[in-house]
Amino acid sequence: MIGEAFACPSCGKNILQPRPVRPANEKIQLTVTPPPEVIYTAAQLADLARQIIANVQQVIVGKPEQVTLAVVALFAEGHILLEDVPGVAKTMLSRAIAQSAGCSFRRIQCTPDLQPEHVIGEVTTDAASGKKDFRFGPLFSQMVLVDEINRASPRTQAALLEAMGEGSVSMDRVSYRLERPFMVMATQNPIDQEGTFRLPEAQMDRFLLRISLGYPDAAQEKEMCVRAQQQHPIDVLKPITNGDEILKCQRGVRAIAVSSEVCDYLVALTRATRSHPALRLGASPRGSLGLYHTAQALAAIRGENSVTIEHIKTMAVPVLAHRLMVRRDVLADYPDGATVIREIVAGTKTTA
Repeated sequence: MIGEAFACPSCGKNILQPRPVRPANEKIQLTVTPPPEVIYTAAQLADLARQIIANVQQVIVGKPEQVTLAVVALFAEGHILLEDVPGVAKTMLSRAIAQSAGCSFRRIQCTPDLQPEHVIGEVTTDAASGKKDFRFGPLFSQMVLVDEINRASPRTQAALLEAMGEGSVSMDRVSYRLERPFMVMATQNPIDQEGTFRLPEAQMDRFLLRISLGYPDAAQEKEMCVRAQQQHPIDVLKPITNGDEILKCQRGVRAIAVSSEVCDYLVALTRATRSHPALRLGASPRGSLGLYHTAQALAAIRGENSVTIEHIKTMAVPVLAHRLMVRRDVLADYPDGATVIREIVAGTKTTA
């Protein structure tokens, strides 16, 4: 077994057994999950969502809104950017979501010297036969945590674009379809920017939601300490479901009804960002689609069969704020995109 001591043949001293080396021509077999034949109803979606949220809250204390948003992104087939100061459980939230969903999970620790091949894999050539072989990287997993994504170079950040946008990876004129469900959960620290690379707009636009956890209050922080007295709760967290069931949930979310009036309101919100005087860049049509699908997911999690304008208003800030660019000369009045979105939501009239 790896890690068990055995005697060195030269000196007789006990050493650790080295990790076995995989032959150069050995390939990893990836299984692509077919589309589910069964689609869950809103009541079934709400029941499973409640179980997942309750399970995650065994690890994440006092953040029901953020946990719910993470499940919304999972059900809406999107990716999450967790942006907050260090030590507020961004990584733990990602791990808890993956373990609760029963999906395969890999973690990528970003550093300035991280190369694209360390993320997506690389093509190797067998010296004896001359045959090429693609070695799959950690991106080939259902749930991928990209920790401190802004510490990776722009070249490495760009290696995630196709996977996040298309669900596939292209290498050496061959496209590899990623296994579904597929979700990227990235973290970054917005305070310490030394030695980091700002995420470009194209990368930010591929994140469905941006979530901030914030500090817990005194009672919640005390409860965290009590829970972790013997061992961390993440070490004993059990899965609630599996990847096949998550796919059924994602298909069920797309069946949630959205009326024409609600869709008109949604489009009016996103289009208003493109003409707002405080913004250099407004929300893209991808933002409209993201708001549409997250509102469906939120309605399903609440057990409702249709989307209302209140669902749109609830999801507007986490879906749209990070896609905006505020002009520098108005930062005193509009410090971030969330301020602009709240103003637009307050000023956009409804017809329903």
